[in-house]
Amino acid sequence: MKQFRVDNLTSTYGEKVLFDHISFLITEGDHIGLIGVNGSGKTSLLNAIAGVTKADSGDILTQNDYRIGYLKQLPDLDPDAVVMDAILSGDQPVFKVIRDYTFALQRFSEQPNDDSIANQFEKAQAAMEQEDAWTTEAKIKTILTQLHMPDLQHRISELSGGQKKRVGLAQILIQEPDLLILDEPTNHLDFDSIAWLEKYLANYKGAVLTVTHDRYFLDAVTTRIFELSFGKLYVYKGNYQDYVVGKAERVEQEKVADHKKQQLYKKELQWMRKSARARTTKQKGRENAFAQLENEMGPVAVDEDVQVNLGQQRLGKKVVVIEDAKLQFNDKIILDGFDLRVSAGDRIGITGANGAGKSTFLNAIAGKQPLTSGLIQLGETVKMAYYTQMTEAIPDDKRVIAYLSDVAESVIDKEGNRVSVSELLEQFLFPSFMHGTLIRKLSGGEKRRLYLLKLLLQQPNVLLLDEPTNDLDIGTLTVLEDFLSHFAGAVITVSHDRYFLDKVADKLFIFKGAGKIERFDGLFSQYLTTETQSEPSVKIPKKINHETPTTPVKKKLTYNEKKEWATIEDDIEQLESQMSQVSDDMTHNGTDYVKLGELQKQKELLEQQLDEKMGRWEYLSEIVES
Repeated sequence: MKQFRVDNLTSTYGEKVLFDHISFLITEGDHIGLIGVNGSGKTSLLNAIAGVTKADSGDILTQNDYRIGYLKQLPDLDPDAVVMDAILSGDQPVFKVIRDYTFALQRFSEQPNDDSIANQFEKAQAAMEQEDAWTTEAKIKTILTQLHMPDLQHRISELSGGQKKRVGLAQILIQEPDLLILDEPTNHLDFDSIAWLEKYLANYKGAVLTVTHDRYFLDAVTTRIFELSFGKLYVYKGNYQDYVVGKAERVEQEKVADHKKQQLYKKELQWMRKSARARTTKQKGRENAFAQLENEMGPVAVDEDVQVNLGQQRLGKKVVVIEDAKLQFNDKIILDGFDLRVSAGDRIGITGANGAGKSTFLNAIAGKQPLTSGLIQLGETVKMAYYTQMTEAIPDDKRVIAYLSDVAESVIDKEGNRVSVSELLEQFLFPSFMHGTLIRKLSGGEKRRLYLLKLLLQQPNVLLLDEPTNDLDIGTLTVLEDFLSHFAGAVITVSHDRYFLDKVADKLFIFKGAGKIERFDGLFSQYLTTETQSEPSVKIPKKINHETPTTPVKKKLTYNEKKEWATIEDDIEQLESQMSQVSDDMTHNGTDYVKLGELQKQKELLEQQLDEKMGRWEYLSEIVES
């Protein structure tokens, strides 16, 4: 069983200790979620593990043939390469085999009578069979299809940031490394792609280490949680839910221990304050022990909750009114006769397909994108703040406190108390020593947190949030969700984060593309359940629902379903046997490219049929077991 071992790893960034003599072991089959506040060193730890950067001290030990695949938040891809070439550009053995075979085949086709070239071709062909590389292309196509990137001939330079992320994800998934490192893998993925990725990783035989803000994803994928906090690493068994319970218990235990230490400190302090005559040279050891205890004293180092207690301006009845709105952007229809009336207290979630125009819709509400026709009106009392996907340009040479002081020196909280900018920074996990820090020294997540604080400092009564979960840590998100639940104004948020939408939105607009927008009143998890239960084999456009739909729970199998249930496991076994036979045929027909093409199509058809059968089996088994 392959293992990855870290001993006493230490790394600092300026004055900040990112991790201090941390040690851990990753074993084959471990699925680990790495959690920590922005700026705690999560990405630095991933970089050190992957060998991208070197820690200040410590050891990383593993086998020589141990393979690591690392998906960065911004994948490194050749902009001039097409998708297929970019995926095969990795240094994994199977990719090298395919590249060598392609090169050898080209030379052999040009010079078939050259014995040396013919010998090289035979060796390349044998390597293809040994590595089972014939099926690699089929795997690539399957993964890209599930990630909604089916066109292999697009150049990387033509892709959006989200599409590049998916290509990078496909690149390392197809490598099947011993350790799969994923930094925010769900960013830019549609919900069906996330659901597929959850199942794929849950069944992944190697080890997985992922950083993500998606708490549902952590629940579905992880078996252990690593928490990086104040330079220390805490390990919890189980998924995210288990981590929440485990951390609460750990913090409580540390507080009890800290209280005992405080009591001991007070007793020692009383003794040390006695007159000098009460202390003799014999008590020197006790004085030294007190000095050591004094150095250890201080509050328990835990990641505090971000406290948001800001007031806001009064909001009238009229907030946002949209009438017969039509919007076309770059030849894409975003809105087509869309109507909406937003009231104070509304919690609206915007989600749906990538590229359907969700961000453009927010831009239109914010007045940054004119409508093609129709009307958008804001109420006279509206004071809007817009948290965009891209942080506004912040001068790198500006200091943290100066960036906020440009907005206000202080604000009034909900209780009517005046709160200074310094106090707000403390509440937002920027300790006093960071207030004078140059912004260029902040991590990307810390800059996003600072940007959010600046917007809230303006005390808005309408919030537009565009993918706020992409760069904020889970602790900040948790308190932001709590703040929004008590926010008296209106909130309109674009998000792909299922957990976040469940917490902050009870009215949903699902952008389907081409101006089609579906409304759902209720939680997003309820919508997904309704979609799964009612989705036909051929999708039919649904009418807009103005009330929360109720889906009847099916209790019994129909006559035809009983017949299907009686034979479905045999059908699945037969399909698996046929796929195995096709794989064998591909191995024995390595030089017959026409035959290989036919077998490849046959295998893809069998895979599709098997997926459909497995879906039917899951559906029927739920009814049988209910």
